Amino acid sequence: MNDHETVRVYDTQAQDYARMTDRDNATDPRLTAFIAKLPKGGRVLDLGCGPGAAAAVMAQAGLQVDATDASAEMVAMAARQKGVTAWQATFHDLDAQDTYDGLWANFSLLHAPRADMPVHLDQIVKALVPGGQFHLGLKLGTGSARDKLGRLYTYYTQDDLNALLQTAGFTITEVTLGRGKGLDGSLSDWISLAAHA
Repeated sequence: MNDHETVRVYDTQAQDYARMTDRDNATDPRLTAFIAKLPKGGRVLDLGCGPGAAAAVMAQAGLQVDATDASAEMVAMAARQKGVTAWQATFHDLDAQDTYDGLWANFSLLHAPRADMPVHLDQIVKALVPGGQFHLGLKLGTGSARDKLGRLYTYYTQDDLNALLQTAGFTITEVTLGRGKGLDGSLSDWISLAAHA
């Protein structure tokens, strides 16, 4: 994520965002299912980790957890989670090769410009070991827009995502649809996909 305004919002709203998301991650059935598919003691990356709540759950499950975020405030919070190695990085900085058994990108890549998504998916495929697990959460819709707080969002249809992931070399294994309230208070339709490389 290279959008400076989006990063600024997360830096200034980190505590509020953490309060909103911490409890959700602890009970997220998609996170539980993702962890269950990984080998015992496997290595995972939380890409766009926010305050590290999901990373903490993965570490508690015995996984080796790396976590990255463009927001310095979010990384500082994630680094305080037991068993989590966190550092500041943008999506473009991902250069791992055959490293991760799983990669969790939950409502993070929606801040990337549409033109960059194929590049990021290619980077993710390379970072995963063959058969590695991938979780992607995004907001449904079309086009791009800023929310009430100034964060940049890129929206996708389910057909868009199916084509993007298949082109990148992923096999989609599960699709979940939902609706929820974001940090800016607005309700949005969302989609999450489970896939493997």
